[in-house]
Amino acid sequence: MKSKIIIKTSVFPASEEVVFSRLKELKTLQYVAAPLVTFSVLNDTDSTVWHKDQKASFDLKLFGVLPFGVHKIHVVEFDEVKHEIYTNETSAHIQVWNHRIILKMVEAGKTQYTDEVEIYAGWKTPLICLCAEYFYTHRQKRWIELLQHAIL
Repeated sequence: MKSKIIIKTSVFPASEEVVFSRLKELKTLQYVAAPLVTFSVLNDTDSTVWHKDQKASFDLKLFGVLPFGVHKIHVVEFDEVKHEIYTNETSAHIQVWNHRIILKMVEAGKTQYTDEVEIYAGWKTPLICLCAEYFYTHRQKRWIELLQHAIL
């Protein structure tokens, strides 16, 4: 079985700079993932703000209660000029979760936001991809809510 690529794109009601500044913060990930997935920091590194070469481990729970194991994130690229982030992620259930976030200004005060995710989980790949499609749709809706209502 090969890996699969999931791509989700939305237009956010904020500038590239605003979206990227929010993207840098762990609390943003925790907000936009909830309540489908919760991330609790496990390692001692400063995981509150993302940066290049950062490695972080999280206790991942589905719906905030169902344990899904340790999820590891390695920030491979963190481009403050192009406003892109690329991570290699893994867990006990998912061998490859390579995630690229791409921001692009579409007009003043509006940003195209794209999640591009390569997933490989052996025989579970189709099921994990189906869940990921739903998760990223949810995540982008939560992003829009966060930006419209100045939450966090």
